Amino acid sequence: MKRTFIACLAASVFVAVAAAAAQQVTTGGPRRGYTPAPGAKDLKATLFNWFWHMGMLRGPQEIEAVATLEHRATGTMEVDGQPCRLTSYRVSTNYQVSGQRIQYACTRPNGQEYRNIEVVSGQYAWNEDVPGAEITPGRGKATPTPNALHERLIRLWAGPQGAPKAATAGGDKTSVSWDGANAIVTFPIPGVPGAIARATLSAQFQAERVEVTHGTTVYAFTYGKYDDWNNPLNKVEAFYAGTLVEARNGVVIRDLTTVETETGNVYVVMPVPPSLR
Repeated sequence: MKRTFIACLAASVFVAVAAAAAQQVTTGGPRRGYTPAPGAKDLKATLFNWFWHMGMLRGPQEIEAVATLEHRATGTMEVDGQPCRLTSYRVSTNYQVSGQRIQYACTRPNGQEYRNIEVVSGQYAWNEDVPGAEITPGRGKATPTPNALHERLIRLWAGPQGAPKAATAGGDKTSVSWDGANAIVTFPIPGVPGAIARATLSAQFQAERVEVTHGTTVYAFTYGKYDDWNNPLNKVEAFYAGTLVEARNGVVIRDLTTVETETGNVYVVMPVPPSLR
């Protein structure tokens, strides 16, 4: 019991420190709390309500301080133009030092297993044969995939948590319109020149659909069944989509069902291997 209490205390301290650090990075320091007027439809109120209904505002100052995400799912994804049924799927995301690592294994229609680790960090994209390949000399192989950079950044910043962050980062390039009770927020995708996202929010201010246009390619992300998917021992009322469908030019390339999340700002890094620099 004593060991469990110490572990929980350490975890709480880590979350508090991470939140404080995030506050300094993303807001420049503490700010007074803000509560929009009931029914307010301006951009500031819409973004606040989006974060609030996602459970992403932390502390008495209600600072948006979600730094990382761990997400596990099941379902199918497209591999070489064919559906591949997932046997494992884990996404590790860092929003502050923008990066994402997706580790998955799946079974092709012919029964063959396919494995890959897709990574993006800043303006670098690569595949790994083991997590963190080449960070330790002689361990693993990192294969550059520059053509996948924009798609991976779009996937990161169009995600259920990434989208409101990207919309806020868009500054005066972000706008809001309304279709009845549904807010429609338009914003640029960070790191992808010319990529514009259009997020349709539910009446509960959670993204139902995020459509991203980049040149002649249109990515459509459809989300549903929001809930706190954390482990039952670590429920923090931070909500994430339970269903996630991603399509490219009308063709579904990922159809996922959430198994579990970790929204407590765990340590997530994607250092770029020296060979890629």
